[in-house]
Amino acid sequence: MPSLKEIRKPIESDLKMFEKHFKESMKSKTPLLDKITYYIVQRKGKQMRPMFVFLSAKITGTVNDSTYVAASLVELLHTATLVHDDVVDDADKRRGFFSVNAIWKNKIAVLVGDYLLSRGLLIALESKKYILLEILSRAVQAMSEGELLQIEKARRLDIKEEIYYQIIEQKTASLIAASCSAGTASVTDDSSRIELMRQFGEKVGMAFQIKDDLFDYGTKDIGKPVGIDIKEKKMTLPLIFALNQGTRQEKKRIINHIKKGKPDNQKLNEIISYVKDKGGLEYAKKVMLKYRDEALVLLNQFEASEAKSSMIQLVNYVIDREK
Repeated sequence: MPSLKEIRKPIESDLKMFEKHFKESMKSKTPLLDKITYYIVQRKGKQMRPMFVFLSAKITGTVNDSTYVAASLVELLHTATLVHDDVVDDADKRRGFFSVNAIWKNKIAVLVGDYLLSRGLLIALESKKYILLEILSRAVQAMSEGELLQIEKARRLDIKEEIYYQIIEQKTASLIAASCSAGTASVTDDSSRIELMRQFGEKVGMAFQIKDDLFDYGTKDIGKPVGIDIKEKKMTLPLIFALNQGTRQEKKRIINHIKKGKPDNQKLNEIISYVKDKGGLEYAKKVMLKYRDEALVLLNQFEASEAKSSMIQLVNYVIDREK
């Protein structure tokens, strides 16, 4: 599997320039806010969404100032949603570091998330990039709706597969789709190419989330404890499939284990074994690969280039990554 360093080669200088743009975009006259945003920048992740922005731009045109605005907008909105998610999930850690809410408490974390969201919207308005503003605003709306749908359905723990796909399309795939369509919109006005790249990003986002679902059953160091989705009563694809394969009694027993508070290690191991025995992991892998293949079919409609080769590698990285 190629490393992220290799995948980044065609856009290495763009990403370095983007980091300066991103730091500038977060600046504030409020010392506390500056301290927190500095902390956020220091613990940045793999920057996969900006990579999707720049690779999409290079596949369909030439990187320009609009592309940096698109990447900054994507990363600001993504960071805002992560800060808010940690409050919603009452999470103390993010990528091995203390979360903003763990250090500065929930009220400040919510306000910081709001600030980042408003900065993203203002950057788009100040540069008059209205198409980028529309693309990302739609993504934020979809992410909020997806989160609320998941919370609503988690109460009953009886999600059908099609509802699960709707949730992850809104919660996860929408932002990767927006990254790809915004990157394309920054270099071309061709609506058919922008839409094609949006559909590509959506397929990749679906595969990305299913890979995350599979991590819940793994044993390697993946940045989150095994079984965390089960403890949080999140209905993931392996679990949904497994429950549909079992008898009524088995289904009732497993759902009861999940419903009654956080399951202890014994019950957690029983749930994980049940999902594995019923073929939940194999089924989820099959669906993940289907989305990967559909994404690559869409990508193949674009001309060959170094950026396109890197994008293909990035798609494969998404499903081969170990955390």
